[in-house]
Amino acid sequence: MTAVRLRVNGAEHEVDADSSTPLLWVLRDHLGLTGTKYGCGIGECGACTVHLDGTPVRSCMLRLATLAGADVVTIEGLSDKGGHVLQRLWAEMNVPQCGYCQAGMLMAAAGLLKRNAHPSEDDIDAAISNICRCGTYPRIRAAILRAADAGSAPEAGSPEKS
Repeated sequence: MTAVRLRVNGAEHEVDADSSTPLLWVLRDHLGLTGTKYGCGIGECGACTVHLDGTPVRSCMLRLATLAGADVVTIEGLSDKGGHVLQRLWAEMNVPQCGYCQAGMLMAAAGLLKRNAHPSEDDIDAAISNICRCGTYPRIRAAILRAADAGSAPEAGSPEKS
């Protein structure tokens, strides 16, 4: 067992678990943050995407032993009450179908807009490697473009009151 301190959604946590435990299971099983989903377990689908020190990453691939002092933002920390511009547009534009991939998709999209406030369709296609088994990619792309047109999105982890 290893005790690791990390910040998750702005709160400090000390997690005592096996050092090989993936961040995904630290979040879900140890911290009770179940918005981050398990999809494939091999870093391909992106359902488990969170931000680590401001960068979108696949949480199923990161081991607890590598996370000391890390700053993690999950879908629960993207905004309080779902007020992030992407979350609002996701609902307004009926982006999700089954919804399973959407937490990871939103985190990937927020990371893209943080790096590139005005991405092209090609930029979006290159940056969003998450898999949507329902195929809502055109709506995902449209929502990201609309968020970019709406102006700079608040950074993940910066609570936006709604």
